[in-house]
Amino acid sequence: MKFKLTALEKKWVMYDVGNSAFTLMVSTIFPIYFNYLAGNARISDVDYLAYWGYATSICTLLVAILGPTLGAVADTKNYKKVIFSVAMGIGVLGCVVLGFLSSWLWFLVIFVIAKTGYSASLVFYDAMLTDVTEPDRMDSVSSHGYAWGYIGSCIPFVISLAIVLGAGSVIGMQTSMILAFLITALWWLCSSIPLLRSYRQKYFSEPGEHVIRSSFVRLGRTLREITQQKHIFLFLLAFFFYIDGVYTVIDMATAYGQALGLDSTGLLLALLLTQIVAFPCVLIFSRIVKKVRPEKIITICIAAYFCIAVYAYWLDTQLDFWILAVAVGMFQGTIQALSRSYFAKIIPAEKSGEYFGLYDICGKGASVLGTALVSFLSQITGQINIGVSALSVMFLIGLILFRAAAEMNKKV
Repeated sequence: MKFKLTALEKKWVMYDVGNSAFTLMVSTIFPIYFNYLAGNARISDVDYLAYWGYATSICTLLVAILGPTLGAVADTKNYKKVIFSVAMGIGVLGCVVLGFLSSWLWFLVIFVIAKTGYSASLVFYDAMLTDVTEPDRMDSVSSHGYAWGYIGSCIPFVISLAIVLGAGSVIGMQTSMILAFLITALWWLCSSIPLLRSYRQKYFSEPGEHVIRSSFVRLGRTLREITQQKHIFLFLLAFFFYIDGVYTVIDMATAYGQALGLDSTGLLLALLLTQIVAFPCVLIFSRIVKKVRPEKIITICIAAYFCIAVYAYWLDTQLDFWILAVAVGMFQGTIQALSRSYFAKIIPAEKSGEYFGLYDICGKGASVLGTALVSFLSQITGQINIGVSALSVMFLIGLILFRAAAEMNKKV
């Protein structure tokens, strides 16, 4: 029987379509424009990659600090949508402002603010999964979110890419970037409206006399509970390592190619191909997961990423980058979608905000380690390939821990 999304599930998926446009811009046009600004300021290629990596690390560190606290507050009745809206608004506004900047330093500062708002909104968006669907539908709904996010984000990206690549013939670089960032921001905002109008918090904690204080008390209690729920704790530890590599690849792929001296247009088209490849692959795996346990598919994805990181050591040509882009597209969406739904099924629904705040620490918060590792090793050795290939160690550790967590979860 063909799987069909409910009206509310479709509106939840629409936010993935909207925010994925920003994600695609961050991994493609943003670093290329930053490279342009850094080049004007005579910053070397190695330092350019390092600064971009450090800025990304700061974003993830901020979300790692804010996520659990705001997640605990969001679990209070009628708070989740409000905090989600504020975080999303900061991201959208920051995206608009970025197009008007010509200083590489200010560009990084506003990028940190916009990316932090975007990442914070995902804490509450992911936590909404328990409110918009049922446990037996979570794998498919989560997969559809990533799948349609990948293909939907291509629409504003292709328009923005055409504008940026056409810069110089009709309009200048600055004007083209203003238009590109504005298109992305509007796409993100408009795709959010259906969810904002229809979402109702189904699972929540009743507000106490002091909302903030009671939220911290609940968060402290949850942290103590997680250490006792070993299957959840071990999964989060595994997730910390393997998703670290995934997000580092997403955040630094274009910057990596630029630092190697590869053609900008070729890099952008290769990453567009990643989005296109990811769409059918996520949907195919969402069907397979109905017959095969999600633990097995997540294991396959982690192993595939280990091979991708090892391959990155020898990456040297445009063709190598295209091969890497296709390989990443095959597994990127699936490992994110199934990790999200797997976690949502093993946590208490009424504490989804708190738990997904911790999940985000181990997710996007973990990539502070990956991006910093790549940046540090690249600067120390003077060889970018060594920094990127070092991510294979993260995937290997994540794979070992995840298998242990999966075995433990069977006994619960």
